[in-house]
Amino acid sequence: MIKRLITTVFTSLLLASSAVAEPLKIGYSDWPGWVAWEIAIEKDMFKEEGVEVKFEWFDYVASMDAFAAGQLDAVTMTNGDALVTGATGAQNVMILLSDYSNGNDMIVGAPGITSIKALKGKKVGVEIGFVGHLLLLNALEKHGMSEEDVELVNVPTNETPQVLASGQVDAIVAWQPNSGQALSMVAGSSRIYSSADEPGLIYDVLAVSPSSLAQRRDEWLKVLKVWNRVVAYLKDEKTRDEAISIMAARVGLSPTEYKGFIAGTKIMSVAESMEFAKKAEGFKSIYGSTQIADDFNVDNKVYKKAQPIEAYIDVTLMEEVK
Repeated sequence: MIKRLITTVFTSLLLASSAVAEPLKIGYSDWPGWVAWEIAIEKDMFKEEGVEVKFEWFDYVASMDAFAAGQLDAVTMTNGDALVTGATGAQNVMILLSDYSNGNDMIVGAPGITSIKALKGKKVGVEIGFVGHLLLLNALEKHGMSEEDVELVNVPTNETPQVLASGQVDAIVAWQPNSGQALSMVAGSSRIYSSADEPGLIYDVLAVSPSSLAQRRDEWLKVLKVWNRVVAYLKDEKTRDEAISIMAARVGLSPTEYKGFIAGTKIMSVAESMEFAKKAEGFKSIYGSTQIADDFNVDNKVYKKAQPIEAYIDVTLMEEVK
C-alpha cells in the first residue's frame, strides 16, 4: 500500500514536472505584425528571457482552427476574429496589441475600377464575415453606399489574387502579401481604399486561452517582454535591415519587397500600444474597435449573440511590462 502511494506521488510529481516543461505553443501566420515574432525566434530572445516558446506556422484560418482544436496555447489574429473564435467555442483573451493595419489591408480594383464609387453594381471578391468584409463596408459607408450597391463573391483571402486575375470579379479585398500579389499579377489594377483610411479598424493581437493565461501568467509576461525586444530590434537603425531580412525570409520575399509591407503595418511596443488600450468608443481604442467588430459580426450573422467585449481584453500584462 505504502509502495503504491509512493509510486503515485512520484508519478504525480513527474507529470507536474512534464507539464511545467512543456513550451508555450503559439500559432502565427503571414501578417507582418505576426511575422515579426520570427525575429525573436531567430535571435534566441525567448531563451534569453527564460521562457520556452514553440511557434507553429499556419495559413491564417488554419491557425485559428488549430487554436479552436486545443492544439495551441495562443494564436495571432485580429480583434474581430478573436470574437468569432470565441463565439464559436474557443474562448480567448487578448493580452497584447502587436499592431494595427495601416494600409496593408486594401481593396484592389481591376483595371478601370479606380474608386469606391466605381464599384456600384460590380462584383467584389471578399472573404465574407472576416475583417476584409468589415473594411469593405467601412469604405462603402464613407462613400454614401452600402452592401446593397455591390455583389459580394465569397473568396478565401489567399485566393483573391488569382480570382482578380481571372476576371471573375471587379475588385478584391485582401491583406498583404495577397493584396500586393494582386497588384503585381494584374497590370493596371490599383488600390482604391485601405486600412490607412481608417486606422484602428483592424487591430492585431496575441490571444491566449484563459486556462493557459491563468496557469502560466508569469511566462506570458515574459513573452510580452520579448515582444518589446522584437520591436526595438526592428526599429533600431543598426539592426533594422537584419530584422527585415529575417521577416522577408519567413514569407519567401526579398527584403526590398517586404519593407513596403512593414510600412503598412503600425507595429508597436507595449508602451506605444497602451495608447489604444484605454476604454473608449470608436476606432482609436481596442475596446471601441472590438465593439464595432462585434456589431458587424452579429449584423452579418457570423454569430448570433453579442459578445462580452471586456471579457476578451486583458491589458494588465501590458501595464506590467510597458
